Amino acid sequence: MRKTLACLMVALTALTTSCASLPTNSAPHVIRSFTPDETETQDVGPKDGQEPDLLLRDFYHASATPDGDYEAARAYLTEGASTAWDPTGQQLVVDSIGMTTLPGSSVGQRSFAVHGQVVGTVRSGGSYSPERGDYEATIDMEMVDGQWRISSLPEGVVFERTELRNQYQPYNLYFFDQDNQELVTDRRWVHSRRETLASDLIGLLMEGPSERLRPALTGSLPSSVTYTGERDGVYTFSGFSGVGEEERARFAAQVVWTLASAGVTGPYMLEADGQSLIDGTATLDTDDFIAASPLVETVGETKLYALSSGKVVRVDERSTQPVEGSLGAANDVSSVDIAGGGEWAAIFGKPGDDEDDIFRVGTFDGAEAEVMRAGTFTRPAFEPDAAAVWTVVDGKRILRTVRSAATGNLTTGEVKVELPKGVDGNISVLRLSRTGTRVVMVIDGSLYTGIVRRQASGERSIVNVYEYAQELAGSVISADWRPDGSLLVGTTSTTPVMRVEQDGSSMTAMSAGNISAPVVAVAASPSTMYVTDANALLQVPASGADNPIWREVPGLEGVRALPISSR
Repeated sequence: MRKTLACLMVALTALTTSCASLPTNSAPHVIRSFTPDETETQDVGPKDGQEPDLLLRDFYHASATPDGDYEAARAYLTEGASTAWDPTGQQLVVDSIGMTTLPGSSVGQRSFAVHGQVVGTVRSGGSYSPERGDYEATIDMEMVDGQWRISSLPEGVVFERTELRNQYQPYNLYFFDQDNQELVTDRRWVHSRRETLASDLIGLLMEGPSERLRPALTGSLPSSVTYTGERDGVYTFSGFSGVGEEERARFAAQVVWTLASAGVTGPYMLEADGQSLIDGTATLDTDDFIAASPLVETVGETKLYALSSGKVVRVDERSTQPVEGSLGAANDVSSVDIAGGGEWAAIFGKPGDDEDDIFRVGTFDGAEAEVMRAGTFTRPAFEPDAAAVWTVVDGKRILRTVRSAATGNLTTGEVKVELPKGVDGNISVLRLSRTGTRVVMVIDGSLYTGIVRRQASGERSIVNVYEYAQELAGSVISADWRPDGSLLVGTTSTTPVMRVEQDGSSMTAMSAGNISAPVVAVAASPSTMYVTDANALLQVPASGADNPIWREVPGLEGVRALPISSR
């Protein structure tokens, strides 16, 4: 069952005399913004007598350092250009910067055409979004007291992808979902000194979720709440006089897990309006909020199942056995998802038999029901705690099936999806993230992720869809979420397995080992990753050696099975 935060904060039982139910619906609030402490700017700037093209490259390098209102970058500008230049707003990230001298240069003046391939943007607050496009700009330069300086340039900030990795660090902020049950990761890129990191992260937390994630999350604090800084190790806030016990506990959990995941060591002292944030508690740590832990190793037990030749089996240490009930007795299952509580959703139908496939849901104890029939279905995907199940019908229509808690009847509705302009292919894969706030789709061999928005009526839609890993376009055939929030992606290419970061900021080729493309299925648990290649079902530890060898799953040696990691 889903965790109710107030009930499972066992370390806080001394602070609260009863276990109250959390509200299931809180209206979002605008959280007052916080300006992080200024960090000291290193003594950098143009070199004496520097050639104009080299100076311009150094300017783009310095543009990745926002300290002191881009003081380092402004050193490369004339006084007039520095006054006119507005670096605020989103920052463009390009793969590399090229430049060409334009005709018409004179002894004291020169112009450059600058270009690059846009790969992403870093928005206010440090959230990253993949983008695709061209960057083109004209930069004018002139001699000032015998030194080249930039005299005219467009607004905004542009820097290379390598500078994002070198100058910024990704950190996770945590916000509760709309049910106030699960902490959802909001990845941000932060340029900060270690001494001010905690305050900078809390400041971002106070500003609320990133724009892309907002439809799936909620802010739970009134706009009167502000962060007033850190004093002698105490993080202080004001405006909490009207905030109840449950909201304070949720906010404390957000702060504690955000700081802990960034390596800021606890215990943490949080004060509101001159008093402890949670009455009677001077310090807080992750143990106080272990039930809300978003970390990989605490997401709960997972079990491995496999689908081979139409049969579903449970995989034990070195053997397999059919699952209970009619699902285990069937021999025509084409795809299946299994939840941790024993609920299953499966597609029945032999490939190429010219008959409609059948979508059924059930449990291992024997209860089951038919949902519908259609030409094709994608593999079903359960929401957290099997609250509902999703699938795609005939490559186009995304359906969500819910069982009424009162009557047991099944209700199926269509999930609307707002795809990017020009994207209208068939959806071959759809998988929900562990918290149900994100979705990954494979559309005509390309990788897309979106945010799950809840309507007031309880319906769902998919919004803010972006293409990820554009370099893989046309070669992606499988994808699923890893417990840490990244994506495991299988392809038909010479790099058959890829890790793609949750925000799409980068991808990493994983060990090819003895994998033979195509990788038609992937799955992951906190400890293990699984892939099905052209020959067999393989596994590798989720962490450990840099270049591990993928090995066959014990009990399924020589069997080309599809992995199902229940959660």
